[in-house]
Amino acid sequence: MKILYGIQGTGHGHISRAKVLLPRLREHAQVDAMMSGYNFNMPLEGGLDYEARGFSLAYDNSGGVDWWQTIKKLQPLRFLKDAHALPVQDYDLVINDFEPVSAWAAKWAGIPCVAISHQASFLSPKTPRPAKRSLPAEQLLKFFAPASAVVGSHYLRYDDTIEPPIIRRHILNLNPREEDHVTVYLPAFEAFRLASIFINMREVDWHIFAPGVSRAQHMENVHLYPVSKDRFLESLESCRGVMTAAGFETTSEALYLGKRLLSIPIKNQYEQLCNAAALEKLGATVVFDIDEDFTQKVKSWLREKSAPRLTEISDEKELARKIIDAVEINSYTPLWHPEPA
Repeated sequence: MKILYGIQGTGHGHISRAKVLLPRLREHAQVDAMMSGYNFNMPLEGGLDYEARGFSLAYDNSGGVDWWQTIKKLQPLRFLKDAHALPVQDYDLVINDFEPVSAWAAKWAGIPCVAISHQASFLSPKTPRPAKRSLPAEQLLKFFAPASAVVGSHYLRYDDTIEPPIIRRHILNLNPREEDHVTVYLPAFEAFRLASIFINMREVDWHIFAPGVSRAQHMENVHLYPVSKDRFLESLESCRGVMTAAGFETTSEALYLGKRLLSIPIKNQYEQLCNAAALEKLGATVVFDIDEDFTQKVKSWLREKSAPRLTEISDEKELARKIIDAVEINSYTPLWHPEPA
């Protein structure tokens, strides 16, 4: 069997999941990898067989999605060209982690496609949603990367098509303990703005990891670091708590390690608002803005005696088998027939 694995390059969660699943899938089949997006800086071991522009979100450095910049960077004709050029007809199955080029190419060519992303869990009405739902965002989640079958992931098994989170080996190997610092990963905020706030909260040290920081910098109780796997894991292992957006990967890792978790969901990002609703139900602290009450909310959070935890995680070998078994190969009719090379 030949499989094409499509990876969304926006954010680190999709790439981290691929690093876990690709070796397991390759125990069962020949698997090629492709990625789209234009704001990722996390390499994939073994390289990529295909790359495409796809779509990525732009952020405004104040904790929100910049939809104007996101729309300006869209290139729909390039997307159609990339999708038609991708040789999905050479594969028996497409496995898709919220990657639109391979998903639509598979749909048009009639190749079975399994959605394995966290976003795929929102195809079920049983997953938590914010009090105010967004119909446009719900439609985007449904049609952004269409699939024939779903093996989604979420904090809990909210439905039969949802598996618990994949936790990468580096996290599983940690020995969590509690020291006097908080690990901060809020990439939608400008790092020095965060530093100016946390320098006045002297109860703990603050380890801020930010994509705009090129070298380690120290200002009293605030420490700025580039996004680095080893340094981040070291900080995460021994932190008192984790302050992050409502992205699925980092929040899942904090829950797995039993760390206090304060989430600041990215503004105008519906998936994160859905995750925030789920996190609140699990007992995590959610703050929607850095305003005049923020300092008091953080101090209250630091005084919490307990932290929510995941009840289970995915077995990567079993999950790989479930993904491959999720569809009936050769049961789909093409919507278009690619011209022979």
